[in-house]
Amino acid sequence: MIGLGNPGPEYERTRHNVGWWVVDRLAYDWEFGSFRRDGRAFVSEGQVEGDLVRLMKPTTFMNRSGQALRALQSLDDFDPTSDLLVVIDDAALDVGRLRFRPEGGAGGHNGLKSISGALRSNDYARLRVGVGQKPAGEDLAEWVLSPMPEQDEDAVVALLPEVTKAIEVWVAEGVEAAMNRFNR
Repeated sequence: MIGLGNPGPEYERTRHNVGWWVVDRLAYDWEFGSFRRDGRAFVSEGQVEGDLVRLMKPTTFMNRSGQALRALQSLDDFDPTSDLLVVIDDAALDVGRLRFRPEGGAGGHNGLKSISGALRSNDYARLRVGVGQKPAGEDLAEWVLSPMPEQDEDAVVALLPEVTKAIEVWVAEGVEAAMNRFNR
């Protein structure tokens, strides 16, 4: 599972780092321990529902997130259609909305473009976490790289326990079950 974001303290509280917020919360909830540097990502891993789960936060910046997949692609039994969930921010969804998808295009998200390019496929699950829609006239890149207002940040943080439950369903039952129960 990969949570997309950007490394560095200046990005920690931005909309674009919501993917990192999610995997940080998962590591905490599942008691995986600290993230360690492994190639082009910070990694933490452990067992969930009897399955080995690896959490990754690419250190390559959003637009090059696919470079962090090389370590996974070298595993003999890695199948992105069933073994990969990419967690991203979505500026087309209202704050606090969740959307699992089993596959699809990047929808203008440069992190997903990089992942799809590295895999040479769009056939992998993704979880889009709503960060609110960009106000008219604002530059999208500047907007997603700006800190979230406190009210929006609080809404996303309050959603994280539900996100953990949703991802546990994805691990145990797959993306269709997670979509049916948690998409809103």
